Parts: sequence; C-alpha cells; structure tokens
Amino acid sequence: MKAKHWILAAACFSLLPAVSQARDTTHFLPFDTAMQEALNAGRLDGSVKFYLAGNKPAGKVSVVRAGVTTSKKTNAFNKTDEAACSWALQSALIHLQKAAKAAGANAVVDIASNYKHVEYKDSQKYECHAGAVMAGVALKGSLANVK
Repeated sequence: MKAKHWILAAACFSLLPAVSQARDTTHFLPFDTAMQEALNAGRLDGSVKFYLAGNKPAGKVSVVRAGVTTSKKTNAFNKTDEAACSWALQSALIHLQKAAKAAGANAVVDIASNYKHVEYKDSQKYECHAGAVMAGVALKGSLANVK
C-alpha cells in the first residue's frame, strides 16, 4: 500500500513544474482603441499627438529627443488580457506625454513596441504580453515638434 501512495505522490509532484510555469501570452492589439479610451477618460489631454511607426504626421517634424523608452506593467488579475493590456498601454502613453511636455515637444513619433528590447513596428497595433498576474507594454519613440 505504501508503494501506491509514493507513486501517486511522485506523479502529483511531477505535474507541479508545468502548473507553476508563468503564462506569457503575446497580443497585438489596436493602438487607436486604447489611446481613444485614455483621451475620453481624461488620462491624456490631447496636447501631445502619438504616431506609430509607419504613420507620418502632416507637417514638418523636428525631433527633440530620439530613443525615448518606457515599460509599464499593470495588474492583470481578474481582468481580460485586452483590458489589462489597454491599461498598460495607457500608462505608457501617459509617461510619454509627460516626457514630451517636459522636453517641449508636442508629439511622439515613430513609436514601436520594444518588449524585452525587441522592436515590433506596426502602423496600427502595439505588442502586449499578458500573464495570470501582470500585463506589460514597452514602447520606444522619438519626442518631436510637428508644425
């Protein structure tokens, strides 16, 4: 009888590494949806415009500071991946808005996702990684004045 208990215990413990592995699901989500949500809620004030890589602003662009990065994470517990990713993106955009204002810029251009320092450029989507507990967005862009 003891052998059966030991075999059962060993089988249960062998499953633990698979259960304890953290989930890291990659999502590519619409940028404009989350940005508009932040504008509607007043989290962004509209004074700084955001342009994903591949979208050129109309007018003359003069870069104030290139290679500005931000990495934001948010609690994903009891949220859908999309909702948690939206919060993380909004936090990143708020950070970039503050950086742009401090630098005297009115836009952030050439924005690319930069998760774990791997760039992903898309003219309409951003990259987000979501797990059971946290979701994160990393962005890289240039602060600029658009006239």
